[in-house]
Amino acid sequence: MQPTGGAMGAVAHVLAVDPVPARSQMGSSLGFHIILACFGIAFAAVTLTAEWIGIKRHDAAAMLLARRWSKVMAVLVAVGAVSGTVLSYEMGLLWPGLMGRFGAAIGFPFSVEGIFFFLEAIFVGVYLYGWRRLPPWAHWWSGTAIVVAGLLGALSVVAANSWMNSPAGYTLSHGKITRVDPVSVFFNASTPYETAHMVLAAYMVTGFLIAGVYAAGLLRGRRDRYHRLGFAVPFTIAGIAAPLQVMMGDIIARFIAHQQPVKFAAMEYISSTTRDAPEWVGGILINGHVYFGLSVPAFDSILVGFSPHTRVIGWDSVPAAQRPPLPALIHLSFDVMVGLGFFLFALAAWQGWWWWFHRRLLMTPWFLVPSALSGVAAVAAMEAGWVVTEVGRQPWIVYHVLLVSNAVTPASGVPVTLAVILVLYAILTVISIGVPMIMSRRWRREAPTEEEAEQVPYGPAPARAGASAAGLPAPPARRRASPGGPGAS
Repeated sequence: MQPTGGAMGAVAHVLAVDPVPARSQMGSSLGFHIILACFGIAFAAVTLTAEWIGIKRHDAAAMLLARRWSKVMAVLVAVGAVSGTVLSYEMGLLWPGLMGRFGAAIGFPFSVEGIFFFLEAIFVGVYLYGWRRLPPWAHWWSGTAIVVAGLLGALSVVAANSWMNSPAGYTLSHGKITRVDPVSVFFNASTPYETAHMVLAAYMVTGFLIAGVYAAGLLRGRRDRYHRLGFAVPFTIAGIAAPLQVMMGDIIARFIAHQQPVKFAAMEYISSTTRDAPEWVGGILINGHVYFGLSVPAFDSILVGFSPHTRVIGWDSVPAAQRPPLPALIHLSFDVMVGLGFFLFALAAWQGWWWWFHRRLLMTPWFLVPSALSGVAAVAAMEAGWVVTEVGRQPWIVYHVLLVSNAVTPASGVPVTLAVILVLYAILTVISIGVPMIMSRRWRREAPTEEEAEQVPYGPAPARAGASAAGLPAPPARRRASPGGPGAS
Protein backbone atom coordinates (compact mmCIF):
# COMPACT_ATOMS: atom_id res chain seq x y z
CA MET A 1 0.00 0.00 0.00
CA GLN A 2 1.26 3.44 -0.88
CA PRO A 3 0.78 6.67 1.09
CA THR A 4 -1.95 8.91 -0.26
CA GLY A 5 -0.35 11.94 -1.84
CA GLY A 6 3.32 12.80 -2.33
CA ALA A 7 5.61 14.49 0.15
CA MET A 8 5.21 17.92 -1.42
CA GLY A 9 1.43 17.60 -1.40
CA ALA A 10 1.50 16.57 2.24
CA VAL A 11 3.64 19.57 3.19
CA ALA A 12 1.32 21.93 1.32
CA HIS A 13 -1.71 20.44 3.06
CA VAL A 14 -0.08 20.83 6.48
CA LEU A 15 0.49 24.49 5.73
CA ALA A 16 -3.17 24.87 4.74
CA VAL A 17 -4.74 22.86 7.59
CA ASP A 18 -3.42 22.83 11.14
CA PRO A 19 -4.18 19.43 12.74
CA VAL A 20 -2.98 20.43 16.22
CA PRO A 21 -6.34 21.75 17.60
CA ALA A 22 -8.16 18.66 16.34
CA ARG A 23 -5.52 16.36 17.80
CA SER A 24 -5.66 18.27 21.09
CA GLN A 25 -9.44 17.91 21.26
CA MET A 26 -9.36 14.23 20.38
CA GLY A 27 -6.51 13.60 22.81
CA SER A 28 -8.36 15.39 25.64
CA SER A 29 -11.51 13.40 24.97
CA LEU A 30 -9.68 10.08 24.80
CA GLY A 31 -7.57 10.85 27.84
CA PHE A 32 -10.71 11.45 29.92
CA HIS A 33 -12.89 8.70 28.48
CA ILE A 34 -10.27 5.97 28.75
CA ILE A 35 -10.37 6.16 32.55
CA LEU A 36 -14.14 5.66 32.57
CA ALA A 37 -13.75 2.90 30.00
CA CYS A 38 -11.50 1.06 32.47
CA PHE A 39 -14.31 1.05 35.03
CA GLY A 40 -16.73 -0.14 32.35
CA ILE A 41 -14.43 -3.07 31.61
CA ALA A 42 -13.39 -4.11 35.11
CA PHE A 43 -15.60 -2.63 37.86
CA ALA A 44 -18.29 -5.30 37.48
CA ALA A 45 -15.71 -8.07 38.01
CA VAL A 46 -14.53 -6.43 41.24
CA THR A 47 -18.13 -6.06 42.44
CA LEU A 48 -19.02 -9.65 41.56
CA THR A 49 -15.97 -10.93 43.44
CA ALA A 50 -17.22 -9.21 46.59
CA GLU A 51 -20.73 -10.55 46.02
CA TRP A 52 -19.40 -14.07 45.47
CA ILE A 53 -17.61 -13.88 48.84
CA GLY A 54 -20.81 -12.58 50.43
CA ILE A 55 -22.96 -15.39 49.03
CA LYS A 56 -20.46 -18.20 49.51
CA ARG A 57 -19.35 -17.25 53.00
CA HIS A 58 -22.47 -15.40 54.20
CA ASP A 59 -20.21 -12.39 54.68
CA ALA A 60 -22.16 -9.23 55.54
CA ALA A 61 -19.24 -6.88 54.89
CA ALA A 62 -18.69 -8.33 51.42
CA MET A 63 -22.37 -7.99 50.55
CA LEU A 64 -22.38 -4.39 51.74
CA LEU A 65 -19.32 -3.63 49.58
CA ALA A 66 -20.94 -5.24 46.55
CA ARG A 67 -24.15 -3.21 46.97
CA ARG A 68 -22.30 0.07 47.38
CA TRP A 69 -19.85 -0.60 44.57
CA SER A 70 -22.73 -1.38 42.22
CA LYS A 71 -24.14 2.12 42.86
CA VAL A 72 -20.79 3.77 42.11
CA MET A 73 -20.50 1.60 39.00
CA ALA A 74 -23.85 2.89 37.77
CA VAL A 75 -22.73 6.52 38.17
CA LEU A 76 -19.50 5.91 36.23
CA VAL A 77 -21.30 4.03 33.44
CA ALA A 78 -23.68 6.97 33.06
CA VAL A 79 -20.83 9.50 32.86
CA GLY A 80 -18.96 7.20 30.48
CA ALA A 81 -21.98 7.13 28.19
CA VAL A 82 -21.80 10.92 27.87
CA SER A 83 -18.06 11.05 27.15
CA GLY A 84 -18.32 8.12 24.73
CA THR A 85 -21.08 9.87 22.81
CA VAL A 86 -18.87 12.94 22.44
CA LEU A 87 -16.10 10.78 21.02
CA SER A 88 -18.38 9.22 18.43
CA TYR A 89 -19.31 12.66 17.12
CA GLU A 90 -15.70 13.79 17.13
CA MET A 91 -14.64 10.93 14.89
CA GLY A 92 -16.84 12.23 12.11
CA LEU A 93 -16.53 15.97 12.74
CA LEU A 94 -12.78 16.19 13.32
CA TRP A 95 -11.58 13.51 10.91
CA PRO A 96 -13.75 13.61 7.77
CA GLY A 97 -10.82 12.47 5.64
CA LEU A 98 -10.56 9.28 7.68
CA MET A 99 -14.25 8.47 7.99
CA GLY A 100 -15.08 9.55 4.44
CA ARG A 101 -12.46 7.28 2.91
CA PHE A 102 -12.25 4.40 5.38
CA GLY A 103 -15.57 4.60 7.24
CA ALA A 104 -16.78 1.38 5.60
CA ALA A 105 -13.89 -0.46 7.26
CA ILE A 106 -13.31 1.29 10.59
CA GLY A 107 -17.04 1.78 11.16
CA PHE A 108 -17.58 -1.98 11.58
CA PRO A 109 -15.79 -2.44 14.94
CA PHE A 110 -17.34 0.79 16.23
CA SER A 111 -20.81 -0.53 15.35
CA VAL A 112 -20.12 -3.80 17.16
CA GLU A 113 -18.88 -1.87 20.19
CA GLY A 114 -22.16 0.04 20.27
CA ILE A 115 -24.09 -3.21 20.54
CA PHE A 116 -22.01 -4.42 23.48
CA PHE A 117 -22.28 -1.04 25.21
CA PHE A 118 -26.08 -1.20 25.05
CA LEU A 119 -26.00 -4.74 26.44
CA GLU A 120 -23.72 -3.59 29.25
CA ALA A 121 -26.01 -0.69 30.11
CA ILE A 122 -29.06 -2.96 30.09
CA PHE A 123 -27.51 -5.50 32.43
CA VAL A 124 -26.23 -2.78 34.76
CA GLY A 125 -29.90 -1.85 35.16
CA VAL A 126 -30.89 -5.49 35.67
CA TYR A 127 -28.14 -5.95 38.25
CA LEU A 128 -29.14 -2.86 40.23
CA TYR A 129 -32.86 -3.64 40.02
CA GLY A 130 -32.27 -7.28 40.90
CA TRP A 131 -30.85 -6.70 44.37
CA ARG A 132 -34.34 -6.88 45.86
CA ARG A 133 -35.90 -9.29 43.39
CA LEU A 134 -33.59 -12.10 42.25
CA PRO A 135 -32.33 -15.21 44.05
CA PRO A 136 -28.66 -14.96 45.05
CA TRP A 137 -26.96 -16.84 42.27
CA ALA A 138 -29.39 -15.60 39.61
CA HIS A 139 -28.47 -12.06 40.63
CA TRP A 140 -24.76 -12.89 40.54
CA TRP A 141 -25.02 -14.44 37.08
CA SER A 142 -26.86 -11.37 35.80
CA GLY A 143 -23.75 -9.39 36.71
CA THR A 144 -21.49 -11.67 34.68
CA ALA A 145 -23.24 -10.36 31.56
CA ILE A 146 -21.81 -6.91 32.41
CA VAL A 147 -18.31 -8.39 32.61
CA VAL A 148 -18.64 -10.20 29.28
CA ALA A 149 -20.18 -7.18 27.51
CA GLY A 150 -17.42 -4.95 28.89
CA LEU A 151 -14.69 -7.27 27.61
CA LEU A 152 -16.26 -7.67 24.17
CA GLY A 153 -16.88 -3.93 23.96
CA ALA A 154 -13.21 -3.33 24.78
CA LEU A 155 -12.20 -5.81 22.09
CA SER A 156 -14.37 -3.99 19.55
CA VAL A 157 -13.21 -0.44 20.17
CA VAL A 158 -9.55 -1.47 20.52
CA ALA A 159 -9.89 -3.34 17.22
CA ALA A 160 -10.69 -0.01 15.56
CA ASN A 161 -7.56 1.57 17.00
CA SER A 162 -5.55 -1.54 16.12
CA TRP A 163 -6.75 -1.27 12.53
CA MET A 164 -5.29 2.23 12.36
CA ASN A 165 -1.93 0.71 13.35
CA SER A 166 -2.22 -2.40 11.15
CA PRO A 167 -4.75 -1.66 8.38
CA ALA A 168 -6.11 -4.77 6.69
CA GLY A 169 -9.27 -6.30 5.23
CA TYR A 170 -10.18 -3.81 2.52
CA THR A 171 -9.60 -3.10 -1.15
CA LEU A 172 -8.97 0.49 -2.21
CA SER A 173 -9.61 1.55 -5.80
CA HIS A 174 -9.25 5.15 -7.02
CA GLY A 175 -9.28 6.38 -3.42
CA LYS A 176 -12.51 4.53 -2.51
CA ILE A 177 -13.12 1.27 -0.68
CA THR A 178 -14.64 -1.34 -3.01
CA ARG A 179 -14.53 -4.39 -0.70
CA VAL A 180 -14.35 -4.95 3.05
CA ASP A 181 -13.54 -8.17 4.89
CA PRO A 182 -15.03 -7.53 8.37
CA VAL A 183 -13.15 -10.41 10.01
CA SER A 184 -9.77 -9.17 8.75
CA VAL A 185 -10.63 -5.61 9.79
CA PHE A 186 -11.64 -6.73 13.26
CA PHE A 187 -8.83 -9.23 13.86
CA ASN A 188 -5.95 -7.34 12.30
CA ALA A 189 -2.33 -8.00 13.30
CA SER A 190 -2.40 -5.55 16.22
CA THR A 191 -5.77 -6.54 17.74
CA PRO A 192 -4.61 -9.41 20.02
CA TYR A 193 -1.73 -7.39 21.46
CA GLU A 194 -3.56 -4.10 21.97
CA THR A 195 -6.68 -5.77 23.38
CA ALA A 196 -4.76 -7.80 25.96
CA HIS A 197 -2.74 -4.73 26.92
CA MET A 198 -5.86 -2.57 27.32
CA VAL A 199 -7.89 -5.13 29.29
CA LEU A 200 -5.02 -5.75 31.72
CA ALA A 201 -4.57 -1.98 32.07
CA ALA A 202 -8.29 -1.61 32.82
CA TYR A 203 -8.15 -4.18 35.60
CA MET A 204 -5.04 -2.54 37.05
CA VAL A 205 -6.50 0.97 36.92
CA THR A 206 -9.84 -0.08 38.39
CA GLY A 207 -8.38 -2.38 41.04
CA PHE A 208 -5.67 -0.04 42.25
CA LEU A 209 -7.96 3.02 42.26
CA ILE A 210 -10.58 1.27 44.39
CA ALA A 211 -7.94 -0.28 46.64
CA GLY A 212 -6.32 3.14 47.07
CA VAL A 213 -9.52 4.54 48.58
CA TYR A 214 -9.61 1.81 51.23
CA ALA A 215 -5.85 2.02 51.80
CA ALA A 216 -6.42 5.66 52.77
CA GLY A 217 -9.14 4.48 55.17
CA LEU A 218 -6.80 1.90 56.69
CA LEU A 219 -4.17 4.60 57.17
CA ARG A 220 -6.74 6.62 59.13
CA GLY A 221 -7.28 3.74 61.53
CA ARG A 222 -10.37 2.12 60.01
CA ARG A 223 -9.15 -1.46 60.43
CA ASP A 224 -12.54 -3.26 60.47
CA ARG A 225 -13.33 -6.11 58.08
CA TYR A 226 -15.30 -3.83 55.77
CA HIS A 227 -12.23 -1.70 54.98
CA ARG A 228 -9.80 -4.62 54.96
CA LEU A 229 -11.97 -6.50 52.48
CA GLY A 230 -12.59 -3.33 50.49
CA PHE A 231 -8.83 -3.07 50.04
CA ALA A 232 -8.00 -6.76 49.59
CA VAL A 233 -10.52 -7.63 46.84
CA PRO A 234 -9.61 -4.97 44.25
CA PHE A 235 -5.90 -4.99 45.17
CA THR A 236 -5.71 -8.75 44.60
CA ILE A 237 -7.38 -8.45 41.19
CA ALA A 238 -5.05 -5.63 40.14
CA GLY A 239 -2.07 -7.47 41.61
CA ILE A 240 -2.79 -10.54 39.47
CA ALA A 241 -3.00 -8.34 36.35
CA ALA A 242 0.28 -6.50 37.11
CA PRO A 243 2.82 -9.26 36.27
CA LEU A 244 0.77 -10.29 33.25
CA GLN A 245 0.90 -6.69 32.04
CA VAL A 246 4.68 -6.56 32.42
CA MET A 247 5.03 -9.69 30.28
CA MET A 248 2.53 -8.38 27.72
CA GLY A 249 4.37 -5.06 27.51
CA ASP A 250 7.59 -6.86 26.64
CA ILE A 251 5.84 -8.83 23.88
CA ILE A 252 4.18 -5.70 22.46
CA ALA A 253 7.45 -3.74 22.40
CA ARG A 254 9.02 -6.51 20.33
CA PHE A 255 5.99 -6.54 18.02
CA ILE A 256 6.25 -2.77 17.51
CA ALA A 257 9.97 -3.08 16.74
CA HIS A 258 9.09 -5.33 13.79
CA GLN A 259 5.78 -3.81 12.64
CA GLN A 260 6.32 -0.09 13.35
CA PRO A 261 10.10 0.29 13.59
CA VAL A 262 10.07 4.10 13.34
CA LYS A 263 7.74 4.34 16.34
CA PHE A 264 10.01 1.96 18.22
CA ALA A 265 13.02 4.09 17.26
CA ALA A 266 11.34 7.14 18.81
CA MET A 267 10.47 5.13 21.93
CA GLU A 268 14.09 4.08 22.40
CA TYR A 269 16.07 7.04 20.93
CA ILE A 270 17.45 4.99 18.03
CA SER A 271 18.40 7.64 15.50
CA SER A 272 20.38 5.40 13.11
CA THR A 273 19.92 1.77 12.14
CA THR A 274 22.50 -0.18 14.12
CA ARG A 275 23.43 -3.34 15.94
CA ASP A 276 24.40 -3.36 19.61
CA ALA A 277 21.73 -0.67 20.10
CA PRO A 278 21.81 0.81 23.61
CA GLU A 279 18.79 1.10 25.89
CA TRP A 280 18.25 4.65 27.12
CA VAL A 281 16.61 5.12 30.52
CA GLY A 282 15.34 8.67 30.87
CA GLY A 283 17.14 11.45 29.10
CA ILE A 284 16.12 14.41 26.96
CA LEU A 285 16.93 14.52 23.25
CA ILE A 286 18.37 17.89 22.14
CA ASN A 287 19.87 18.35 18.66
CA GLY A 288 20.48 14.66 18.25
CA HIS A 289 22.16 14.18 21.64
CA VAL A 290 20.67 12.59 24.76
CA TYR A 291 21.25 14.48 27.99
CA PHE A 292 20.59 13.33 31.59
CA GLY A 293 19.93 9.73 30.48
CA LEU A 294 21.40 6.37 31.45
CA SER A 295 22.61 4.24 28.54
CA VAL A 296 22.74 0.43 28.88
CA PRO A 297 25.00 -0.84 26.06
CA ALA A 298 23.46 -3.29 23.54
CA PHE A 299 20.44 -3.90 25.78
CA ASP A 300 17.92 -2.65 23.21
CA SER A 301 19.17 -5.17 20.64
CA ILE A 302 18.90 -7.90 23.28
CA LEU A 303 15.30 -6.92 24.07
CA VAL A 304 14.32 -6.90 20.38
CA GLY A 305 16.04 -10.08 19.19
CA PHE A 306 17.58 -11.72 22.28
CA SER A 307 21.04 -10.98 20.93
CA PRO A 308 23.33 -7.93 21.18
CA HIS A 309 23.90 -8.25 17.43
CA THR A 310 20.22 -7.80 16.55
CA ARG A 311 19.74 -5.03 13.98
CA VAL A 312 17.47 -2.24 15.24
CA ILE A 313 16.03 0.19 12.67
CA GLY A 314 16.50 3.90 13.37
CA TRP A 315 14.25 6.79 12.45
CA ASP A 316 16.70 7.87 9.75
CA SER A 317 15.28 5.02 7.67
CA VAL A 318 12.39 7.28 6.55
CA PRO A 319 12.24 10.92 5.40
CA ALA A 320 11.92 13.55 8.11
CA ALA A 321 8.30 14.25 7.13
CA GLN A 322 7.35 10.64 8.01
CA ARG A 323 8.97 10.56 11.46
CA PRO A 324 6.98 10.91 14.69
CA PRO A 325 7.05 14.38 16.22
CA LEU A 326 8.45 14.98 19.70
CA PRO A 327 10.57 11.82 20.17
CA ALA A 328 11.50 13.05 23.65
CA LEU A 329 7.80 13.02 24.65
CA ILE A 330 7.34 9.52 23.21
CA HIS A 331 10.47 8.17 24.92
CA LEU A 332 9.77 9.73 28.33
CA SER A 333 6.13 8.58 28.19
CA PHE A 334 7.37 5.08 27.47
CA ASP A 335 9.75 5.27 30.42
CA VAL A 336 6.96 6.51 32.69
CA MET A 337 4.69 3.66 31.62
CA VAL A 338 7.38 1.01 32.14
CA GLY A 339 8.63 2.49 35.41
CA LEU A 340 5.18 2.77 36.97
CA GLY A 341 4.27 -0.69 35.69
CA PHE A 342 7.23 -2.21 37.52
CA PHE A 343 6.40 -0.15 40.62
CA LEU A 344 2.87 -1.59 40.71
CA PHE A 345 4.21 -5.08 40.02
CA ALA A 346 6.63 -4.74 42.95
CA LEU A 347 3.85 -3.46 45.22
CA ALA A 348 1.66 -6.44 44.36
CA ALA A 349 4.56 -8.85 44.81
CA TRP A 350 5.29 -7.36 48.24
CA GLN A 351 1.75 -8.05 49.45
CA GLY A 352 1.76 -11.46 47.78
CA TRP A 353 4.97 -12.45 49.55
CA TRP A 354 3.62 -11.23 52.89
CA TRP A 355 0.35 -13.12 52.44
CA TRP A 356 2.17 -16.32 51.46
CA PHE A 357 4.10 -16.39 54.74
CA HIS A 358 1.72 -14.62 57.15
CA ARG A 359 -1.80 -15.05 55.68
CA ARG A 360 -2.82 -11.47 56.41
CA LEU A 361 -2.66 -8.00 54.92
CA LEU A 362 0.27 -5.69 55.35
CA MET A 363 -0.80 -2.79 57.53
CA THR A 364 2.38 -0.75 57.82
CA PRO A 365 2.46 2.83 56.50
CA TRP A 366 5.42 1.84 54.29
CA PHE A 367 3.00 -0.34 52.34
CA LEU A 368 -0.30 1.50 52.71
CA VAL A 369 1.00 4.91 51.59
CA PRO A 370 2.21 3.68 48.16
CA SER A 371 -0.93 1.54 47.96
CA ALA A 372 -3.07 4.63 48.45
CA LEU A 373 -1.21 6.22 45.52
CA SER A 374 -1.25 3.09 43.35
CA GLY A 375 -4.45 4.09 41.55
CA VAL A 376 -3.00 7.43 40.48
CA ALA A 377 0.15 5.62 39.33
CA ALA A 378 -1.91 3.14 37.28
CA VAL A 379 -3.83 5.96 35.58
CA ALA A 380 -0.60 7.82 34.80
CA ALA A 381 0.95 4.66 33.34
CA MET A 382 -2.08 4.06 31.13
CA GLU A 383 -2.22 7.65 29.89
CA ALA A 384 1.51 7.56 29.14
CA GLY A 385 0.98 4.35 27.17
CA TRP A 386 -1.67 5.98 25.01
CA VAL A 387 0.68 8.91 24.33
CA VAL A 388 3.24 6.40 23.05
CA THR A 389 0.64 4.65 20.90
CA GLU A 390 -0.97 7.72 19.35
CA VAL A 391 1.90 10.21 19.10
CA GLY A 392 4.26 7.43 18.02
CA ARG A 393 2.03 6.62 15.01
CA GLN A 394 2.25 10.21 13.74
CA PRO A 395 2.30 11.62 11.12
CA TRP A 396 0.02 8.74 10.05
CA ILE A 397 -3.58 8.39 11.18
CA VAL A 398 -3.75 5.08 9.30
CA TYR A 399 -0.25 3.67 9.33
CA HIS A 400 1.51 4.07 5.96
CA VAL A 401 -1.84 4.73 4.26
CA LEU A 402 -3.32 8.08 5.35
CA LEU A 403 -1.61 11.12 6.85
CA VAL A 404 -3.15 13.04 9.75
CA SER A 405 -2.94 16.21 7.68
CA ASN A 406 -5.08 14.60 4.96
CA ALA A 407 -7.70 13.38 7.45
CA VAL A 408 -8.28 16.44 9.64
CA THR A 409 -11.22 18.78 9.17
CA PRO A 410 -10.54 22.08 7.37
CA ALA A 411 -13.10 23.83 9.59
CA SER A 412 -11.80 26.87 11.45
CA GLY A 413 -13.88 26.53 14.63
CA VAL A 414 -12.00 23.65 16.26
CA PRO A 415 -10.34 25.82 18.98
CA VAL A 416 -13.82 26.88 20.11
CA THR A 417 -15.09 23.30 20.30
CA LEU A 418 -11.88 22.35 22.12
CA ALA A 419 -12.66 24.96 24.79
CA VAL A 420 -16.23 23.68 25.09
CA ILE A 421 -15.01 20.10 25.41
CA LEU A 422 -12.57 21.05 28.16
CA VAL A 423 -15.37 22.73 30.12
CA LEU A 424 -17.61 19.69 29.61
CA TYR A 425 -14.95 17.29 30.84
CA ALA A 426 -14.24 19.51 33.84
CA ILE A 427 -17.92 19.17 34.78
CA LEU A 428 -17.89 15.41 34.17
CA THR A 429 -14.74 15.09 36.28
CA VAL A 430 -16.46 16.84 39.18
CA ILE A 431 -19.43 14.48 38.81
CA SER A 432 -17.25 11.36 38.49
CA ILE A 433 -15.30 12.19 41.64
CA GLY A 434 -17.81 14.25 43.60
CA VAL A 435 -20.83 11.94 43.50
CA PRO A 436 -18.96 8.86 44.80
CA MET A 437 -17.34 11.04 47.48
CA ILE A 438 -20.75 12.29 48.63
CA MET A 439 -22.04 8.72 48.69
CA SER A 440 -18.97 7.57 50.62
CA ARG A 441 -19.35 10.28 53.25
CA ARG A 442 -23.01 9.41 53.73
CA TRP A 443 -22.11 5.73 54.10
CA ARG A 444 -19.49 6.57 56.74
CA ARG A 445 -21.92 8.68 58.75
CA GLU A 446 -24.74 6.14 58.70
CA ALA A 447 -24.65 2.49 59.65
CA PRO A 448 -26.34 0.16 57.15
CA THR A 449 -30.05 0.71 57.67
CA GLU A 450 -32.70 -1.93 57.57
CA GLU A 451 -33.94 -0.52 54.29
CA GLU A 452 -30.50 -0.92 52.72
CA ALA A 453 -30.06 -4.41 54.12
CA GLU A 454 -33.47 -5.46 52.84
CA GLN A 455 -32.29 -4.73 49.29
CA VAL A 456 -30.54 -8.10 49.45
CA PRO A 457 -33.17 -10.78 50.09
CA TYR A 458 -30.53 -13.46 50.64
CA GLY A 459 -28.17 -11.39 52.82
CA PRO A 460 -27.81 -11.36 56.60
CA ALA A 461 -30.48 -9.79 58.76
CA PRO A 462 -30.22 -5.98 59.08
CA ALA A 463 -28.79 -6.02 62.60
CA ARG A 464 -26.22 -8.61 61.60
CA ALA A 465 -25.24 -6.69 58.45
CA GLY A 466 -24.65 -3.50 60.37
CA ALA A 467 -22.71 -5.18 63.16
CA SER A 468 -20.56 -7.35 60.90
CA ALA A 469 -19.68 -4.52 58.55
CA ALA A 470 -18.50 -2.47 61.52
CA GLY A 471 -16.41 -5.35 62.84
CA LEU A 472 -18.59 -5.87 65.95
CA PRO A 473 -20.07 -9.07 67.34
CA ALA A 474 -23.31 -9.91 65.57
CA PRO A 475 -26.43 -11.61 66.85
CA PRO A 476 -27.47 -14.92 65.27
CA ALA A 477 -28.84 -14.56 61.75
CA ARG A 478 -32.57 -14.87 61.31
CA ARG A 479 -34.20 -16.36 58.24
CA ARG A 480 -36.68 -14.33 56.27
CA ALA A 481 -38.74 -14.90 53.21
CA SER A 482 -37.45 -13.74 49.86
CA PRO A 483 -38.91 -13.45 46.38
CA GLY A 484 -36.43 -16.12 45.28
CA GLY A 485 -38.14 -18.90 47.22
CA PRO A 486 -36.85 -21.08 50.08
CA GLY A 487 -33.48 -21.65 48.43
CA ALA A 488 -32.74 -17.93 48.46
CA SER A 489 -32.85 -17.54 52.25
